[in-house]
Amino acid sequence: MLVHIEFSSHGESEDLGEFRELVSSAGVETVGVVTGSRNQPASRYFVGTGKLEEVRDAVASHEADVVLFNHALSPTQERNVERELQCRVLDRTGVILDIFAQRARTHEGKLQVELAQLEHMSTRLVRGWTHLERQKGGIGLRGPGETQLETDRRLLRTRIKYIHRRLEKVRRQRDQGRRARQRADIPTVSLVGYTNAGKSTLFNHVTTSSVYTANQLFATLDPTLRRLDLPDIGPVVMADTVGFIRHLPHKLVEAFRATLQETTEASLLLHVVDCHDERRDENMEQVENVLLEIGANEVPVLQVFNKIDLLEGFAPRVERNDEGVPVRVWVSAVTGAGIPELFDAIVERLSEDVIHQFVLLGPTDGKVRALLHQSGSVVREDYRENGDSVLEVRLELRDWFQLLSKAGVQEQDLRFEGNPDKLAASSV
Repeated sequence: MLVHIEFSSHGESEDLGEFRELVSSAGVETVGVVTGSRNQPASRYFVGTGKLEEVRDAVASHEADVVLFNHALSPTQERNVERELQCRVLDRTGVILDIFAQRARTHEGKLQVELAQLEHMSTRLVRGWTHLERQKGGIGLRGPGETQLETDRRLLRTRIKYIHRRLEKVRRQRDQGRRARQRADIPTVSLVGYTNAGKSTLFNHVTTSSVYTANQLFATLDPTLRRLDLPDIGPVVMADTVGFIRHLPHKLVEAFRATLQETTEASLLLHVVDCHDERRDENMEQVENVLLEIGANEVPVLQVFNKIDLLEGFAPRVERNDEGVPVRVWVSAVTGAGIPELFDAIVERLSEDVIHQFVLLGPTDGKVRALLHQSGSVVREDYRENGDSVLEVRLELRDWFQLLSKAGVQEQDLRFEGNPDKLAASSV
């Protein structure tokens, strides 16, 4: 049984349609929905006593065994409603945690989900073992010194500390791999977006991988990294990450921080958007909010409007800003339409710090020529009749300035201003 309440005092309410999808993704059959409206939540039961009675009647008539609230309930509210309804009650966060528990496949993913579950559960431990308490004092009534509730709390704390230690080890391993990629100057392209926007399908199409995909929320939890070779750029690492959702529980963001680190330290973010979704703009705003929360709002972004195959008569295209930089690509990850344009846009965005120019070297500039060939940045070399040579070079800006500094020359002394196509010389 689903419960959805509209609050007039809240600026943004939850979406019932999205909650139905969440519940369906959790593998639960919905037998009925109870809706209503209030100014603000009631402190005792979250809903009023009349609405609570309506939920109780609906549970009895449909023989529902769990009630799911499309809201965040406090531990006290959850216990009070459970006591009144005499059945299991879960809030929105509990449903999302249940989905995450089902989908986690790697050891790291399972640890992250368990951490979020334990921290969620720690505030919901109830004194259910009071019949075992024997702490009244006096002869023959002295207890063991610890109630069952305190034992549960201690065991939870111990397990949470253990998981934190394991995740810290995973985090260090990830950092090590990331630093190795940075030393090798390998750019990282990270896929982000609202859940079920088609990130994994796009990832599979671009990298020819076989990551699990499904038309459901949170199909991907565990990050997947694959290597790509792009023209003019070389090797690139592409990362597929967990999808975002509005009001993503803060505990989940904390638990998945090691995974989301791939996003914060990426060279370029591909923000995948379901362009067929009616709430497209709102979903994009939610993703931007989460990126801000995890500190990834400064990373360059290329929007990828996916699922154009669901739009009638829509062809793939690239949109550019006033400076001519690609900012949005319209593609279909299912049919492959627009994927070549996407590759070109990624190359162009990653090439923003790459210089491509011609340099003129005289017979005495052998050191510069040797350094350019040593760095592997020479595309073509043409010789002139007087013994000079013109080199077409492509390399990163910082590497170019380091090379100039090592050779002890100024950039203006090397720049070739003529037309290289008119050189009457042999090319190698």
